[in-house]
Amino acid sequence: MLSSAILLPLIFLLGAACVGALLLVGLYPRVAANSAFRRRIEFVSAASVKTAQASTLDESRRKRSVAATLTEADEAKRSKAKKRAGQSLIVRMRQAGLNPSRRTYYLASLVIGIGIGLLAWMVIDMSPAAALGVAAGLLLPHLFLKFKRNRRFKRFAAEFPNALDVIVRGVKAGMPLTDCLKIVAAETQDPVRSEFQALVEDQALGMPLEDAVQRLAERMPLSEASFFAIVIAIQSRTGGSLSETLGNLSNVLRERKKLKGKVKAMSGEAKASAIIIGALPVVVAGLLYLTSPNYIALLFTNPTGRLVLVVCGLLMLMGTLVMRKMINFDL
Repeated sequence: MLSSAILLPLIFLLGAACVGALLLVGLYPRVAANSAFRRRIEFVSAASVKTAQASTLDESRRKRSVAATLTEADEAKRSKAKKRAGQSLIVRMRQAGLNPSRRTYYLASLVIGIGIGLLAWMVIDMSPAAALGVAAGLLLPHLFLKFKRNRRFKRFAAEFPNALDVIVRGVKAGMPLTDCLKIVAAETQDPVRSEFQALVEDQALGMPLEDAVQRLAERMPLSEASFFAIVIAIQSRTGGSLSETLGNLSNVLRERKKLKGKVKAMSGEAKASAIIIGALPVVVAGLLYLTSPNYIALLFTNPTGRLVLVVCGLLMLMGTLVMRKMINFDL
């Protein structure tokens, strides 16, 4: 028999062990569930961290690819700007939408020079008439070609956002990009239609889309066409939502057009003032020649008068160029 001094602590220890066992049996499922829940949380957290790291790496790679594409586009634009200063006559005639023929251009220059020279010979002496004919034969065809190019560029810039909207709607509807380009080449107005027809023909000959769009930007040296070429190049290399990107580009081009209209409206008064100031001396000299020819004839017959006339003409030209620089804004 155990003594009471040993029996009481033993009974207490057995009772504590029984209570602990009962508590363990009752609370073990909850503890196990909590530990499993924590393991799942840790697993999901680790997976999300890995996914976030992978997405961060993909995003960084995409950003590097986009930066490289933009750098290449900027370098190509600079090289084109250097080449554009010496564009050939055939390229400028194509950009103007004219028949690219050197023979026609030179024949027109010769006819204009002879016509202006004969007309001036009937009014003034032979030597000034010959110089005026040569100047007119060289300058007037060049100015006409420049006018046609600028007008065609403006028409292209005005119609190009509509073409982008057609492409965006087609891509959202599930059509391939090439089919959308064919729709633009068939349904839009010139010069967008003719330029996209050339783009589709380049693709039909086996040229990649990126190179074909780059040729479009070379044929139409406008910021709108350059933006379109950059978007297509980035999308073909890095992927992404083409419809969303082209939609944003269309909105940007429309906002640029609105801004140009506002600038044109705000600078209209200054342009009118410059035109009046520049034309006033010529108009006054013409009226004086009609009313008092002997009074103004000193400017043409006297050596001092000719010198004054040349100096005044140079000063008027400088003033006109300064006013033109002040009221023209590059957007």
